[in-house]
Amino acid sequence: MAQDMAQDTKRNTTEDIAEDVAGDIPRPVPLDGIHVPLVTPFTRTGEIAAEALEALAHEVLDRGATGIVALGTTGETACLDEAERDLVTGVCARVCRERGAMLTVGAGAVGTRAAEASLAALARWPQAGAALVTVPSFVRPSAAGVLAHFGRLAEVSPVPLVVYHIPHRTGQPLDAAALRALGSLPRVAGVKYSTGSVDQDAVELLGDRPAGFHVLAGDDVYVSPMLAMGASGGVLASAHLATERFAELAAAWRAGDVVRARALGHALAGLSAAAFAEPNPAVVKGVLHAQGRIPSPDVRLPLLPASKAAVTAVLERLAALEEPLAE
Repeated sequence: MAQDMAQDTKRNTTEDIAEDVAGDIPRPVPLDGIHVPLVTPFTRTGEIAAEALEALAHEVLDRGATGIVALGTTGETACLDEAERDLVTGVCARVCRERGAMLTVGAGAVGTRAAEASLAALARWPQAGAALVTVPSFVRPSAAGVLAHFGRLAEVSPVPLVVYHIPHRTGQPLDAAALRALGSLPRVAGVKYSTGSVDQDAVELLGDRPAGFHVLAGDDVYVSPMLAMGASGGVLASAHLATERFAELAAAWRAGDVVRARALGHALAGLSAAAFAEPNPAVVKGVLHAQGRIPSPDVRLPLLPASKAAVTAVLERLAALEEPLAE
């Protein structure tokens, strides 16, 4: 399997992929539904397993995902070099071009000028429908500074922006009023909401969000209550593992099938908690490897591979999802 999933040096070069995606581009789909932030699979010798990445992208789309996210936190973006990031983006762009699916690409930087340059590079990938841009970390600007940062980026970005609000990583909390102000900016299409809870600001934001502004659940455990309150969908690493069920959950809340949605939501919250028992994406990768979907469970330092116990716990949760759910 490792040989089959090894990097395809003839087909998966950056130049080949850029040429593939430069043709007629389907109109991007909305941000509703389940979007899977893809892991970056590695071969047993540490290179990117491009064929495995491409297969994963097709698999999650086959199983009901609305779109995929390249270069998210789950993709270990901080541990990839520039050529590797280009390779990942190109593979994902080609799949989304072929499938007419939504592609969101992680971009941005702490400084506004550097973030502008990062976003400008997305012009190379015409299939990209949005950029996932983290609130500036470490420097901790004021809420007005965050608004000015995204206002500038929205002016120059070749694609609409999705604000990645994850204060436990950035050290920058934003209240509902600040998020509504961001959502009112032209070409800011949504927010990935990852505060680690369903808090008062989530309630206020979902109760009064700007027209056309998508709120996407970013904490897998809380996707069901976020959908119940009106979130458009979610960006969920756990959805690598039970894509059909997460898509079914979103559809159930959309249709008002409360009984079904509650049962699914509880089951999937348990799965997600198990998948995040160790630093993401180690457990997800361990499970994907156990399923034969990627050639190696490896992550790059400073992350460490998942323990056998953590992988087994998720596999058991997945097996339970195959059984009828109590409603």
